[in-house]
Amino acid sequence: MNPIQEWRLFLCALQFLTRLPTPRLDGFQSDWIGRSARYFPLVGQVVGLISALVWLGASRVWGGGPVAALLAVGAGVLATGGFHEDGLADTADGLGGGQTPAARLLIMKDSRVGTYGVLALGLVGALRVAALAGASPVRGALALLAAHGAARAAAVVAMALMPYAGDASTAKAEASPQSASPANAAIAVGLGLWPFALLDWRNGALGLAFGAVAALAVMILARRLIGGRTGDVLGAVEQVFEAAVMLGATVMFA
Repeated sequence: MNPIQEWRLFLCALQFLTRLPTPRLDGFQSDWIGRSARYFPLVGQVVGLISALVWLGASRVWGGGPVAALLAVGAGVLATGGFHEDGLADTADGLGGGQTPAARLLIMKDSRVGTYGVLALGLVGALRVAALAGASPVRGALALLAAHGAARAAAVVAMALMPYAGDASTAKAEASPQSASPANAAIAVGLGLWPFALLDWRNGALGLAFGAVAALAVMILARRLIGGRTGDVLGAVEQVFEAAVMLGATVMFA
C-alpha cells in the first residue's frame, strides 16, 4: 500500500463528498473516485468534527438546545453542500411518486424537489436536530462524530450489497467496481465504527441497531421499486442512518 497514493484517495473522497478546500490532485484518474470509497467514513468524521465543534461552541452561548443543534446540523450541511440531502429528496420523490421503475428513475434525475422530497428532508432533518437538542454538549459532540462516519460507511456497504439500478455508463463512484468491492466495504466499516468506542456501549449499540434498521428499510424499498441502488439511494441511506444513530446515541439511560 502506497501511503502517498492512499492520501490522494482520501483527498479525492474529501473533494467528492464535501465543499471543503483541498490541495490540488495532480495526475487525477477517473477510477480514484471509486477506489476512494473506503475513505468515505473518514470524510464523514471530518464533517462530524466540524458539526461537533459548532455544537460545543454554540452550546456555550445558548446552553445547548434547539438553536445550538440547528447551527451544528447546518454546519454539516454547509460542509457537504447538501450532497446527501439532495439524494434523500430525490429518492423520496422517485420512490414515492413513480408508478414503474423507469418512471421512478426519471423522477429521481429531475432537479426539482416534490412533496415527498420536501417531507423527507423536513422529517429527517427535524429528527437530527431534535435528537441533538436534548443531549449534553459532550454526548452530542460524540454522537455527531459517530453518526457522520458510520453513515458514510453504511452507504459504502449498500454499494457492495445492491446492484446498480440505472445506466452504469453515466454513473460516477456509485457504479464503479472498486467502490462496490467487499474489500472497500470492510475497510469503510472499520474506519466508520471507531468513534463508537467513545460512546456508552448502550448508546452505541442502540444507535447502530436503529441505523441498520433504517438503512435496510431504504435498501429493501429501493431494491423492490427500482431494482437496486443509484447515487441518490446511497444519499438516502446515509441520511436515514445518520439520523437513526443520532436518536440512539443521545438516549438518556436512567
